Amino acid sequence: MLQTLKNAITTPEIRKKLLFTLAIMAVYLIGCVVPIPGINPVAITQMVGNDSSGFLQMFSAITGNAFQNGTLFSLGIIPFINSFIIMQLLTLIIPKLERLSKEGEDGRKKLTQYTRYVAILLAIVQSVGVMFAWKDAITSIFGDADVANSAGQIFTMIFVVIILTGGSSLVMWLSERITEHGIGNGSSIIIFVGIIGGLGNSIWNAMAVTIPNQLRNGDSTGIFFLLGFFLLVVILFFFIVFVDMAERKILVQYAKQVKGNKMYGGQSTFIPIKVNAGGVMPIIFASSLIMFPQMIIQFAGAGASKFGQWWGTWIGANGNLYPLIMFIMIIFFAYFYSQIQFNPDDVSRMLQQNGGFIPGIRPGKATGMHLRKINNRLVLFGALFLGVVALVPALILQRVPGFTTLGLGSGFSATGLLIVVSVALELQKQMESQILVKNNKGFLK
Repeated sequence: MLQTLKNAITTPEIRKKLLFTLAIMAVYLIGCVVPIPGINPVAITQMVGNDSSGFLQMFSAITGNAFQNGTLFSLGIIPFINSFIIMQLLTLIIPKLERLSKEGEDGRKKLTQYTRYVAILLAIVQSVGVMFAWKDAITSIFGDADVANSAGQIFTMIFVVIILTGGSSLVMWLSERITEHGIGNGSSIIIFVGIIGGLGNSIWNAMAVTIPNQLRNGDSTGIFFLLGFFLLVVILFFFIVFVDMAERKILVQYAKQVKGNKMYGGQSTFIPIKVNAGGVMPIIFASSLIMFPQMIIQFAGAGASKFGQWWGTWIGANGNLYPLIMFIMIIFFAYFYSQIQFNPDDVSRMLQQNGGFIPGIRPGKATGMHLRKINNRLVLFGALFLGVVALVPALILQRVPGFTTLGLGSGFSATGLLIVVSVALELQKQMESQILVKNNKGFLK
């Protein structure tokens, strides 16, 4: 990876894309620390820390602690991800949207525009919810206490909704700029930056604050738990890299064809099908979808109601059924994302048109069924891998007292590590492919 980065830096065009991506990331990090006027960040931090459901800690970790600090990008990229999920689901059930998805670049542009509209609508709804959740932390953008108790507070609430919606829209715009002019998928990189920021803060607090306080009291167990934490991270890192790069190669043979005085074909190649083709997207989809109802309950102030208590006890972030539901949803979205990325029938049709066939399998429908069978098995294994890696280490970090004392359970999760590693590997592949394209262009010239 270091060699790939070195080659990318020495290539002028790719270096410009890297610098552009870093500049956008810097803008995002600045927005994560710019406070919203009229908000008391100390009160929000206390509210997040006192949340027994664990939802606010999870929400804040995804946004790089921007939420608990009451900053411009408190909503992060979450509205856009929810909008993307909704539009992908609607594409499967609404014929007009399905036709648009098959109309090439123009159709994709229209779908992207619809996704933006839905994202802004969701951002407005979530901003209103956040505003009500922050009602005890909202004072006034005016300094006068009498004004803050009446019209000033109402004006400040409206101001907060506008700022949060605008901040979320700006994050969406930044992610699209990274996708178009930078390196890699913009949404993944935005989440990557937010998680890295949150993880760094958690590790620093554990090493600089919690462990020294324990040592002053004669307790050295925190050091061993921190070493065990790093060991767990290393094991997960190698496991994630191993599965992420694993693939099944299906042999394809091309028949010989005579065209004029030349003979074509007669060669063999492979169809690579990745074990974890969806990467981290199934986890992001599942997390966003399962967070959405709890977000409405929490921000609407219905957490103390019977339904809110029932949801928090059974389905919420720390609920009894949360691991099982999350596991099932990861498997569902793994298959869902696989259907979007890989169509066995299209591959079979393309092979048949070009005179290719899989040895021992008849061309046409039989080839499509064979590819679908292999793909479903690989998707199941990849989904089980994602579910285990996302849940088991997270439960260890959140339930073992030594890890919770260090504050690593809420700030650092296997899901976060999975996202970080997957995005890093994807960036490496993006740089390698762009370097290859650049070299081929130079060769052709």
